[in-house]
Amino acid sequence: MEFISGFIPELLSEFIPADLSTLEAVGLIAFSYLTSAVSATFGLGGGVMMLVAMASIMPALAVIPVHGAVQAGSNGGRAWMLRQHINWSIFRYFLIGSLIGAAAASQIVVALPRDVLRLILGLFVLYIVWGPKPTKRDIGDVAYIPVGIGTTFASIFVGATGLLIGAFMPPGKLGRLTTVSMQAVCAMLQHGLKILVFGLLGFAFWEWLPLVLAMIATGFLGTFTGKALLERIPEKAFGWMFKTLLTVLAIRLITLAAIELWEGMG
Repeated sequence: MEFISGFIPELLSEFIPADLSTLEAVGLIAFSYLTSAVSATFGLGGGVMMLVAMASIMPALAVIPVHGAVQAGSNGGRAWMLRQHINWSIFRYFLIGSLIGAAAASQIVVALPRDVLRLILGLFVLYIVWGPKPTKRDIGDVAYIPVGIGTTFASIFVGATGLLIGAFMPPGKLGRLTTVSMQAVCAMLQHGLKILVFGLLGFAFWEWLPLVLAMIATGFLGTFTGKALLERIPEKAFGWMFKTLLTVLAIRLITLAAIELWEGMG
């Protein structure tokens, strides 16, 4: 028994980053299931929840790139499961914008205050959700080029911008299944570009790879749970819950940013 109790932690430690304990790593792996279920049900929310969990126990410099790697895999699994509902016309324009946004962000990734961006992001989402809406003739697929630029640019600094993407994917226009599938494929693209940017900047992804793969695996299981719930939620109820979740997450971003900025001035 002593051999087993000593061997198992030692074996696990070979696959766990030096900055995390075994308990912390296992907790993140389990939490990935829950957050993926949330995202699969509502299209967003899970990424922010995971970002908060990572930020509470991981080194600051590792949070954004590792979170991006996990979310790329998690959103990729969800996008594949809902691929028949993806609006590829919207995605093509979003892709063009995302490439531009990632290229621009890579040039100044270390220069922009993160909490200022969080504050702007939260306020902007509240405006998109509750402010006056443009007329139908003002909304077209080409408009997703600037959406891709802005959200991808912000993603490099803020980490989780699913709520901002969600603000431009109205369930009333797209339907709940297309809304969630578009959230997934666009987030997968952004997180994939984030991996590329941080990799080029020299972040050591290999040290975190076993943990990332384990979290992606449990996240995929969580996606099955969320997908089953999604298919049972009526369209009207989904629209109301989607809007409420966007608002709550935006207020949380604003609150966190305000607290950090206030403390920074003290």
